[in-house]
Amino acid sequence: MYSYEDRMRAVQLYIKLDKRVAATIRQLGYPTKNSLKGWLREYEQNRDLKPVLLRAPKFTEEQKARAVEHYLTHGRCVAFTIKALGYPGRASLHAWIQELNPRARPRVLGASSNEQKHAAVLALCTRQGSAQAIADDCGVCRETLYNWRNELLGPEALASMKRAKDLSTDSDRAELELELETLRSEVRRLQLEQELLKKANELLKKDQGIGLHLLTNREKTQLVDALRHAYSLAELLASVALARSSYFYHRARLSAGEKYVEVRRTITDIFERNHCCYGYRRIQASLVRQCLCVSEKVVRRLMKQESLVAAVPRRRRYGSYMGEISPAPENLLNRDFSATAPNQKWLTDISEFQLPAGKVYLSPIVDCFDGMVVSWSIGTRPDAELVNTMLDAAIASVENTGARPVVHSDRGAHYRWPGWLSRIAQAKLVRSMSRKGYSPDNAACEGFFGRLKTEWFYARDWQATTMEQFTQALDAYIRWYNEQRIKISLGARSPVEYRRALGIAA
Repeated sequence: MYSYEDRMRAVQLYIKLDKRVAATIRQLGYPTKNSLKGWLREYEQNRDLKPVLLRAPKFTEEQKARAVEHYLTHGRCVAFTIKALGYPGRASLHAWIQELNPRARPRVLGASSNEQKHAAVLALCTRQGSAQAIADDCGVCRETLYNWRNELLGPEALASMKRAKDLSTDSDRAELELELETLRSEVRRLQLEQELLKKANELLKKDQGIGLHLLTNREKTQLVDALRHAYSLAELLASVALARSSYFYHRARLSAGEKYVEVRRTITDIFERNHCCYGYRRIQASLVRQCLCVSEKVVRRLMKQESLVAAVPRRRRYGSYMGEISPAPENLLNRDFSATAPNQKWLTDISEFQLPAGKVYLSPIVDCFDGMVVSWSIGTRPDAELVNTMLDAAIASVENTGARPVVHSDRGAHYRWPGWLSRIAQAKLVRSMSRKGYSPDNAACEGFFGRLKTEWFYARDWQATTMEQFTQALDAYIRWYNEQRIKISLGARSPVEYRRALGIAA
């Protein structure tokens, strides 16, 4: 709100500067463009500006000072001051107090300040100071302090706090002593409740305003044990509403300690010894083999607590079919990868490993009977030598058994070269190929590659690994896969152990 002189000065300067708004506002620092033009229209119509009519304040400075003084001298109670004087509202009184005496501004207690209420009532009942002094420390009036006392102690304590006018008779004295004892018990109850709330905040990390009835029996047992040095067991159990039998049951459970300490160590050892690829099912099967009977749910929970996370498959990369180069044999397996005996159905394929040092290729033969890798070759080029070396080793393993397995592969050129075809014909093996562009037709072999890369390859850093070191590590993994890695489908045995159990030479 601008005064009459300010508005007249702005209009006169505006006219003097040929009604240039920007120059006028820049020189004066006020007003806005629309205000200046409005003042000019009023001046041109009336040859003058209307004087500003300032509304008189609703309350005088004397009334303000009187209200604040009444508030300070009558227990600092806002409601009592408003009721006694008949003015103002709560917001206005708070503003006057802030303006005239900021240090006397009342503090508003939250709904959850139970601890402060208890402390104030304890100070009042034990006469640690005058009621007014205690109320001032809490930022409330005396009436509020006594309301807290009535709320927490009840009508029995209210009667016991009244002074007896005549103690001439023994009966009056005995009655007063009884009331005093009742008051002391109430004060002790408040102290105990306050201690329980503090311990709940320290031990259990609960809010100080939490209700004790919301705690579990196990948490209540912890609170009782923490305060048994200061209070009797009966008092504590009654305060937290806990049965005596429940207390001793949970106390025994807490003192027993962790029952799965040894199991945790064994699980971690099994997980780390097996390339960190076992999930909870194979971990549980390994524990059973060591005569440790633990359910799968417990194993899963313990692994989660120990942050033992098995590797999971990655998203498969896109692959395309390069086309036919010669006639292909029929798909004899037709996705039937089951076998009743070893060396009935063999699967083969080539998988690539990309390393910082270069590329490495693996060509294995997988037996459909138990998933055992019959033979494998590792090289740096996916050429004829890679697959021919692997096939020679596989043929040598069944040379004296008379077995003539079906060799199933995809339609890659590696399995159509003369060297591969001649070896198949000499060993009298049967060829089978997947359909064009149907990788699920060789799913069992693809599954072996997926497990190999998920459990072993993707989970490690190969930045500083040479090609020779990687080849040795890959060879060691396949040997571990055959001899030690258990499969649930084989009764929690490895392929070698499964064959030995059946009396078959591995």
